[in-house]
Amino acid sequence: MENMNTLDKLTALVTNDLTLVNKVITKRVHNSINLIPQLSSYIINSGGKRLRPILTLAASKLCNYQGNRHINLAACIEFIHTATLLHDDVVDDSLLRRGLISANTIWGNKSSILVGDFMLSQSLELIVEDGNLQVLEILAHAFSVISEGEILHLSTSNDIYIDKNSYFKIIRSKTATLFAAACQIGAIISNCSNDEELALKNYGINLGIVFQLIDDALDYSAKQKQFGKTLGNDFYNGKITLPMILAFHRSNDKEQEFLFSILKDSGKFNKKTDLIQILHLMEKYKCLEDTIKSAHHYSDIARDALSIFQNSAIKSAMISIIDFCINRKF
Repeated sequence: MENMNTLDKLTALVTNDLTLVNKVITKRVHNSINLIPQLSSYIINSGGKRLRPILTLAASKLCNYQGNRHINLAACIEFIHTATLLHDDVVDDSLLRRGLISANTIWGNKSSILVGDFMLSQSLELIVEDGNLQVLEILAHAFSVISEGEILHLSTSNDIYIDKNSYFKIIRSKTATLFAAACQIGAIISNCSNDEELALKNYGINLGIVFQLIDDALDYSAKQKQFGKTLGNDFYNGKITLPMILAFHRSNDKEQEFLFSILKDSGKFNKKTDLIQILHLMEKYKCLEDTIKSAHHYSDIARDALSIFQNSAIKSAMISIIDFCINRKF
């Protein structure tokens, strides 16, 4: 319950704005083509925490923004995020999303891809309506970097020899970039100083890294049932994340040969039996423990980034979100 309170603390401070964001999202997905509101509403309302748009609202509040542009831009951030979820689930052949049957399982891959594209189009319309070239530049760059990260991730599927630098490039691109953009645009529309804008960008990107590191550790955690995904889902999908990278590089020759073999020919081995052995190796070499330690390193950087701002309730709540990302079980 304590971990939930860290998220609730920030949500409560932006609750009125978040209600308006949700209204914008609902209005934008209303369409005469029934598939669009059906699939969109399903994925948007499937238990997401709205963390990224909340960060846009929080960054704006931290910078004492007095207008209403942050509402549409927060909705834009959520549309981008939701579109990437739909596309990711198709690429990964995911059966579940947040503990529920994934949209692509219900409506099929083609529908998920096309509705994801529709959501991206809505985000573009919101950016154009805002009319700020700096906001456009940041979000257009985020589009590009996220896409590059997706492609790099796909190209390294089942590649046990991927190094930590490549892994961190992927998570910076796929996850942290949107966290950073969500925070940075809040600073821009508030006319913050360059130093404050950079601070919020750094806070966002390091918070995103923390979020993804914990996500990757949870994938091999016994707490996974609470997280709404199958234990070892990354392994089944050939995703090489930090726990697996650490396991491989710390293993002896025989263990490395085992890991290489199952990832090279994923259809040849008993996945459940192999997963048990992988979990044993991760426990033996403290791979999950050290992945979480790495997350703590980036959490300290995120926390330090906010030191430029005066103490306030919103700053305290944004710091508490770092703890939420570290301690979350879902």
